[in-house]
Amino acid sequence: MLYYVSGPVTVLEPGLAVVDCGGVGYGCRVTAYTAAQLKLNQPARLYITESIREDAYDLYGFISREEQRCFELLTSVNSVGPKAAMAILSSGGPQNLTLAVMTGDEKMLTAAQGIGKKIAQRIILELKDKMGGGNVELDYSTGPAVSAPAQGGNVSLARAALQELGYSPAEIQNALKGADPNASTEELVRHALRAMVMKG
Repeated sequence: MLYYVSGPVTVLEPGLAVVDCGGVGYGCRVTAYTAAQLKLNQPARLYITESIREDAYDLYGFISREEQRCFELLTSVNSVGPKAAMAILSSGGPQNLTLAVMTGDEKMLTAAQGIGKKIAQRIILELKDKMGGGNVELDYSTGPAVSAPAQGGNVSLARAALQELGYSPAEIQNALKGADPNASTEELVRHALRAMVMKG
């Protein structure tokens, strides 16, 4: 089993990156999100998910473990194959996927090529608990999920989404400082991500 490939990128085309590992070129299918972070003839490490079928053997390469995990979660959803999962991640990366699932944003998912409303709803339904990590009870029914005020629920959802992206509670606490407590979950997550980028 391949865990990752590491070496100079010798070919970089839409949807494809070839990484030279000791003279062997590994052709990896990549998202636009990953491709944007690669440079031709520069070293890179791609985490690999293998897809073996009777008529094909494909390698899917990801710039981060977070993106790889999102791909594997997406392909675990009924009717979502590798092509659809790559399209979703290409349209916004792991951050937007996590945000879409945590906030129930179908439009963010249907922005990806070939993703209709029914598939978007299924993705949200099947992944909301897995992405929540058990940190918060998610309820997308008509009533409120918990008896706490709406703003508290939004903060909890934002924290859960950020933890899903791999940030520690301490990092999240610092990133959310100064955020509007009445903001939506999406606004809170975007505020935190901007703070993380500026700090980095």
